[in-house]
Amino acid sequence: MQKNKPKIFVDGDSCPVVPEVLKAAENYRAAVVFVSSYAHIRKGEFPDFVVQLTVDQDKEAADLKIANEINKDEIAVTDDLGLSSLLLGKGVTVLNSRGRQVTNQQIDYLLDSRYQSAKLRRAGKKTKGPKKLTSEDRETFIKELEKVLSNWQEF
Repeated sequence: MQKNKPKIFVDGDSCPVVPEVLKAAENYRAAVVFVSSYAHIRKGEFPDFVVQLTVDQDKEAADLKIANEINKDEIAVTDDLGLSSLLLGKGVTVLNSRGRQVTNQQIDYLLDSRYQSAKLRRAGKKTKGPKKLTSEDRETFIKELEKVLSNWQEF
């Protein structure tokens, strides 16, 4: 027996893999919920299977909307570790834009690393930011998203 249609929630304020999400969603007939603030509205039209939710420009408005709307066993695409932590607690599958699945086993380490880097920056030290997204990262992302969607359809 197949589950309901899978739903992918996209943290749209800074998602660099929108075309990849749309391609995979179309291939697997998944619905996409694209959440972004007024300041980050995407130009152009989305396909019919995409719902676009627009929220205030408050710092965490998109994250809170996703956290409130998403359900257990749905999929989220975000690079925000705070949001990832909240969603893991709800039983959501979380993928970052490089195609790495964020898990309960690693979230504490990732959050601590983020905290330590912020602490160094506050002390005047320089820290490295994320590397530029490569075509290999994009390929990894789409493969991992398709793997998650394929597993969804097997149930």
